[in-house]
Amino acid sequence: MGTYLNPGNDGFTRIIQNNYVDKTGLIGLINASIDTSDNLICISRPRRFGKSYAARMLCAYYDLSCDSYELFQRYEIAKDPSFEKHLNQYHVISLDISGFVSDAKMLGISMKEIPALISKKVLADVISIHPDLTGHTSLNDCILALVRKTRTKVVFIIDEWDAVIREAKTETEVQERYLSLLRGWFKNDNFTPTAVAAAYMTGILPIKKDGSQSAISDFREYTILDPLEYSEYVGFNETEVRHLCEEKNRSFDKIKKWYDGYTVGDKHSIYNPYSVMCALQSGKYTSYWKNTSAVETLLTYIDMDEEGLQQEVAKLIAGEKIEVDPYFFQNDIETFRSKDDVLTLLIHLGYLTYEEAADSYGDKDIYTGYAWIPNEEVRTEFEKILRKSNHKELIELVKKSDQLLKDTIAGNETAVASAFEQVRDMSYAPAYYNDEQSLRYAIKMAYISSIDQYARVEEMPSGHGLADVVFIPKRKSPLPAMVVELKWDKPVDGAITQIKDRNYPAFLKGYGGDIILAGITYDEQTKHHTCKIEKAPI
Repeated sequence: MGTYLNPGNDGFTRIIQNNYVDKTGLIGLINASIDTSDNLICISRPRRFGKSYAARMLCAYYDLSCDSYELFQRYEIAKDPSFEKHLNQYHVISLDISGFVSDAKMLGISMKEIPALISKKVLADVISIHPDLTGHTSLNDCILALVRKTRTKVVFIIDEWDAVIREAKTETEVQERYLSLLRGWFKNDNFTPTAVAAAYMTGILPIKKDGSQSAISDFREYTILDPLEYSEYVGFNETEVRHLCEEKNRSFDKIKKWYDGYTVGDKHSIYNPYSVMCALQSGKYTSYWKNTSAVETLLTYIDMDEEGLQQEVAKLIAGEKIEVDPYFFQNDIETFRSKDDVLTLLIHLGYLTYEEAADSYGDKDIYTGYAWIPNEEVRTEFEKILRKSNHKELIELVKKSDQLLKDTIAGNETAVASAFEQVRDMSYAPAYYNDEQSLRYAIKMAYISSIDQYARVEEMPSGHGLADVVFIPKRKSPLPAMVVELKWDKPVDGAITQIKDRNYPAFLKGYGGDIILAGITYDEQTKHHTCKIEKAPI
């Protein structure tokens, strides 16, 4: 048993000691690829979505240096016809590339020396286990000798494969040296067919593109954008989370609000596993992004001056879905040609979720992608950037929104009407209110800075109809609840009357605080706004 060659099953043994959610069905998919033309697999997904757990599981299953039958017999894979055929039948080379990056930093080694460091350490490990291979100075030659001697191929398992690409984001030579190392293993006719039974690489980013093609073209890629048959092994589904909540006696509704919301391929309502497990253990429903420098990362990309990016970010924070074209993204964190590239990176990082939709034009299907903030956990991180962004227009929007909230609570009708006119004239909000969706969007954008203080409810049900937007304080505070109705070409008194007639304040009686009714109307011809504000009786 070695460090990199055949590391054993201890890693997976530790994982299943806790509340393990069975994802061993993934093994069946890998088994089906072994020694086929599709045996090189790269799966990319955001941080904290179980990448390392999957890598340890695969090590335990394939590693010939241990007996893992008892570990797996109670899980899904044991029912698969391929279970015993491939169980503990291969040499495993297991690499966590982020560990080599850390070693290089600690040792003061240049990033460009990381490929040589990887080869050196793995070669030494192979020889320490098989001393008769001493004398081989090339890692590939040594592995080939091992395969011929034992008549057993290797399964490569590479975690955080993209750590070098992310860390050396501006160093082309470093990236090329590293990619050359991988090509030497997986795109080498003198090595790959003879030595490699299968390869499983996982990371945050898909494989970096060389122009419009993958830099290691023989890999089949399954990304967070297009996971295909691997979608059910990304994150937790709702059934799994319900079961965990029952075991731990935790609130499923709170877990769902905070950590649900991802769409992965054809799977909806996908949860972030790391955050779910943290919340189940601690009983605290909060953001667990804080340990990943989330705000700083977001600010780095959101403050970029890509055309239209700030407007799209404002829409996201306001709760809207936005259209994104991820096709031209180069799968790195430095090459940005448009706002779509930045937004696509945020999808890969897990700050946004994504869904592809097909629209029909004549006899053709045109595929369009939409992205949005998935849940309360990520939304809290976006909320923080509102007041930390250096972008002038976003700063101005927040400033106007802060004042609007104060004026609404104070009953300053003229100021509220004027504020809506000003926000409408900014590039963020719709210039025309010609349907209910744009009306609600205008309200959310106007009160955008209140998202850290209020929970917004759109189309709140009542006995008599639907409200445009209702604002309910998130926690105990002196802030009042608000019902905001925005109409066009209607008398301003009619908006307030409509709120009362629909009996929205009655729905909020359980809230127990003050309720502000704000009716705003817009003249489509003059573009002039008027406002009426009343305090509802409790």
